[in-house]
Amino acid sequence: MNSLLNFLISVFLVLILWPVLLITSLLILMKLGLPILFIQERVGLDGKTFRLYKFRTMTNKIDQEQNLLPDGERLTKFGLFIRKASLDELPQLLNIIKRDMNIVGPRPLLVRYLPFYTVEENKRHSVKPGITGLAQISGRNHLDWETRLRLDVEYVHNRSIWLDLKIVSKTILKVIKSDGVVDNPSDLLIDLDIDRQNLK
Repeated sequence: MNSLLNFLISVFLVLILWPVLLITSLLILMKLGLPILFIQERVGLDGKTFRLYKFRTMTNKIDQEQNLLPDGERLTKFGLFIRKASLDELPQLLNIIKRDMNIVGPRPLLVRYLPFYTVEENKRHSVKPGITGLAQISGRNHLDWETRLRLDVEYVHNRSIWLDLKIVSKTILKVIKSDGVVDNPSDLLIDLDIDRQNLK
């Protein structure tokens, strides 16, 4: 899908989903407090960084040294529900409206991962990142890094409106089934930079 179509669809979805966005924001404010949004620098098209928006799903609990507690201790049942329903991803519609992202594309990853991609894997940055992608419908958080990044590059080589429509339709089914969501953050993949440093 081209940028204009992504923009128009995202504006339409914001107009349709504004009650969901509002209610989710109020619930986060009540249960987790401020800030409502989780904002983080991520890597987009051509390796340029942008600010990614998501609904916050964790508390701000800290230890005696003022460090944030591990993710597993900060993720509440409410936050897990937000993740399973994929409601935390909805603010990324604003990223699409800002032209930072598309609906479909490789998921935008952390800036610190940049030095750890192979030349082939770095091709994932030759298209705009997406809210969903080929890796997300193929296993979501249960894929290892090599498989996930290979699928990102496969999307780059084979992208078309038909592939985008296939990915969107499968994403909707996975969201309805809450398929591929990891319940415990400690079960998530080790960060890419740490994983590849360990291989050296």
